[in-house]
Amino acid sequence: DHPVRLPATTPLRHPMHRDAAVQLITQTFDSPFHAAQFERLAANLLNQVDRSRAFSSRHGLYIPQAFRDHIRQYKRPFVYTDPNGERLDVLVVRLQKSSSLERARTMQRNFIAWYLKQDHVEAVEAALVAFHHEDTPDWRFSLVRLEYAFGEAGVEEALTPARRYSYLVGPTEPTHTAEQQLLPFLLDDADNPSIGQLAAAFQIEAVSQQFFEAYKELFLTLVEAIEETLAHDRVVADDFERAGIHRPSFAKKLLGQIVFLYFIQKKGWLGVDLDAAW
Repeated sequence: DHPVRLPATTPLRHPMHRDAAVQLITQTFDSPFHAAQFERLAANLLNQVDRSRAFSSRHGLYIPQAFRDHIRQYKRPFVYTDPNGERLDVLVVRLQKSSSLERARTMQRNFIAWYLKQDHVEAVEAALVAFHHEDTPDWRFSLVRLEYAFGEAGVEEALTPARRYSYLVGPTEPTHTAEQQLLPFLLDDADNPSIGQLAAAFQIEAVSQQFFEAYKELFLTLVEAIEETLAHDRVVADDFERAGIHRPSFAKKLLGQIVFLYFIQKKGWLGVDLDAAW
């Protein structure tokens, strides 16, 4: 495939009105994957992108043998150079199997690592990637970045963990966190973001804090519901007393069991037919 020649670097955009920014990000993340919509969002997040180095679908021999069972094709709509002179490529990756979206994140990360280490005209430090499959409405939005550390052999490359730099989005996924983390980039003025600033928006610390705050509220609500049930149901109250059940501990255990079931459901380990393969 030859590069697609499109207009060169886009001009600096004006800040988006908040309503327009919210609409763009929610329409993109709360919907099945749509390439043009994703590219529009990515271009607005990055602000000033270079479309002259775009290329259309690459498949077949362009994909290493190790990834062909998982990756069907990929394309690059544009590249971006941040204020520090570091290059980021925007990629759209179509998967071979819909199940790979959730269960093969290490493969996805390793494929992008292979791409970043290719002999490009200039070094590519990171990639902003949409992984998708036509049979599932949800898709993965990831930032994969090469970092460097000192090891026994000197400076060594290290790939940032995909789990720290990835959002699963789409109509069946909660996307509030992704929307909240990335919205400021759309509302910013004409400044181009650094790769480090983008990486911070994908960090899990803020996500974890929001999760535990919501989890605490759910726990307190459950304890209150248990207390109310025991106050009105003597049989259940007697069972709790006879078994020596500590009510907050019961609530914590119940929530933990539900979270564990949700985890194995997301892994695809529930709902398997009797005697069928997992």
